[in-house]
This record gives sequence, structure tokens and C-alpha cells, in this order.
Amino acid sequence: MTDNERSLARDARRALREGPEGIARRQRARLAEAVTYARTHSPYYRELYRALPDDIGDLARLPVTGKQALMARFDEWVTDPDVTLAKAGQFVADPALVGERFQGRYLVATTSGTSGLRGIFLQDERSLAVGNAIGQRARAGLGAGDLVRLMRGAGRTAIVSAPPGHFSTVASAARFRRDHPRLGWLLREFSIDKPLPQLVAELNRYKPSSLAGFSSMLGLLAREQEAGRLHIHPGMVIAGDEALTAENRARIASAFHAQVRSAYAATECSFLAYGCAHNWLHVNTDWVVLEPVDADYRPVPPGRPSHTVLLSNLANRVQPILRYDMGDNVLMRPDACPCGSPLSRCRAARRSCSSSPPAATGTSASPPWRSARCWTASPASRSSRSCRARPPRCGYG
Repeated sequence: MTDNERSLARDARRALREGPEGIARRQRARLAEAVTYARTHSPYYRELYRALPDDIGDLARLPVTGKQALMARFDEWVTDPDVTLAKAGQFVADPALVGERFQGRYLVATTSGTSGLRGIFLQDERSLAVGNAIGQRARAGLGAGDLVRLMRGAGRTAIVSAPPGHFSTVASAARFRRDHPRLGWLLREFSIDKPLPQLVAELNRYKPSSLAGFSSMLGLLAREQEAGRLHIHPGMVIAGDEALTAENRARIASAFHAQVRSAYAATECSFLAYGCAHNWLHVNTDWVVLEPVDADYRPVPPGRPSHTVLLSNLANRVQPILRYDMGDNVLMRPDACPCGSPLSRCRAARRSCSSSPPAATGTSASPPWRSARCWTASPASRSSRSCRARPPRCGYG
């Protein structure tokens, strides 16, 4: 962990201790900074906000953005004039460059393009540092026994994810291995395109201390564990992609005798929310703004599902994401969560997701990454290696 990440991690812990007021204060200040930076350094946002006052007190006054509009103006959207769509497109066309620093500075990830338009997204060092710093929140509520099992596995994290490519999971893991070649064994991806017996055999050999992946795939692996073909003992299981149902959660927890948590993120923002033991997602609102809205972009109150949700990423500067239409349904919990977290509570579902649990066969599982938003999680392995380099956040597609 770098000095910057340590400082950010201390602030993240302090924000939780200060409660909702301290979290909201940070969010307001960081939102104002993000808006000022975007309109100063991004020609696209300068034009979009040209009729707005310098001081934006009400977030709802900002226009809504989306992938189609931003990708169409990519060269004007980014704040680094050396970055162009042509250069980024050429970079992601080469699979050998997965995890390499684009322009020597940025992590690049793409969406699958199943919506009809592939997105190309860059993360700067600041955004990556924020994600690493607040990733420790994924471990909230773990018991002593869980932590012992995590340490017993030497911090190995298995990510059952999308096939190779410039997807968030693969790119983040590849970058970690490039930056820390002697620690590459800490983090390994296992493609869901592999035949199930091969996947099971590889996981048995790896013996991960934490396991992350698509919810449906984790349910399938739980059946393999129950049948005795898979025999791993992770201290924590992190489920993403599809909504984690109570039935699937119980099965995974029972099979692996481990804490099961959900996680919510996207290629546009890899640190949106981490789940708690009560199956609520806690939004990292000191660095993120999520606005549940109806079809006309009017606010939807807590307790009611939204038509879509608008995202503002307050960490990334190279590609400002402000009031970005995610296309997800979100329901905010109106009261406090029993877990005691002061962060906002929500449940979320990908509106256009059509993925379904794969059949229990010996063939490759149906790949939900082709139709679902990237959901990510921070490996709990970080807890046992606080003075060393850490794996990046896990993403599934």
C-alpha cells in the first residue's frame, strides 16, 4: 500500500467513525471539486455546463450524461489531451497489452458491448488508490474465525470471471502482476468458459483463501463442493453480477462454511458498494453519488425501486463520470441497517441483465458477463498483508 493509499484508508475509516454527517461533508466537497475539475479540463463538460453558475449547490441542476453521448465525444470528454479514442481503441485491440499502463499512466478496461456500444474507460492513479483504500470495507463484520481462514490461505484470492480481455477484472489483475511479479500468486482469475471439471481441478490446486465470482457460478461451485468434487475452504466468498438471492446465499455459505457478501460496481466505477451480512449493499458515499430516479430523471424516494440510477464518480479525473445513467434498478433502504454501517443502504439489479444460473453439467457455464454489468469486490486477502503490495479490486467482467 502506497503512502497515498494509507492516507486515503485512514480518511475512509475516519469517515465511518464520524457517521452520516462526516460522510456527507466529504461527498459535498469532493463533488464540488469533481465538477470544477471537469468543467475546467474537459471540453465536453465545459460546453455542457456553460450556462450553469460556477457554484452548483443542487446536483439535480447538472445535465444527465450516458455512455452513448460520452463515447461519441470521447476526445473532448477526457481531461488528458494526449488521450484519444483512436489511441485507446488501438490499445484495447491488442490482448498482449491487458494490464499495461496506457500512455504510461492509466488502467484501461472495456465493457462487453452487449448493449450495442462498447465503452472504453480509463482509471487514473487517484481512482485506483481510492478503490484500494476503501476496499477494506468489504471485510466489515468478519469474525475471528473467518480472518484466521483468510490468513491460513496466505491471502490467495480466486476470481471466477470473464475470459481474457480488457475487462475490468482481467486488466486489474494483470496490472497487479506486472507491477508486483513476485506476488502474482496472490491473485488468479479462473475463466468461466472452462469446462467445469477443469475449473474445479484448478481451484482445488490453488486452494484460495477467498473466492469471488458471479452469483450463479458460485452457486454451481457450491454444488460441486457439496458433492465432494470441489474441496476448498475460503474464509470469505464475494458474489457479484446477478442479485444474490437468499436461497443461493444460504447454499454458498453452507457449502463453503464461509461468510458470503455481495458487491456492486461497474467498469465506470469499481468501488460502488460492498454488501453486509444482512444482504444490503452499502454505498461508498464519501466517494460516490448514486441518485435513484424515475424515467424522467426525477428523484425516487427510499423504499421504492427506481427506473434507473445516476452515478457520479468523485475519484476519477481523467474521465469524469457525473450524473451518468447506469441503467440499473436501485432500491434505497429508508431506515438504518442492522449491521450498523453509517453508509447508505441499497439493493440493485441490472435492468437489462438476462443471465441465468448455468446448468449443472460438465460443460462450460453460460457466461453472464456477456449480458450483465460488471460487479466487483475487494478481496478480503488484503487484511493479512497490510504492509505489502495488495491485489486490486476484483471485477467479474
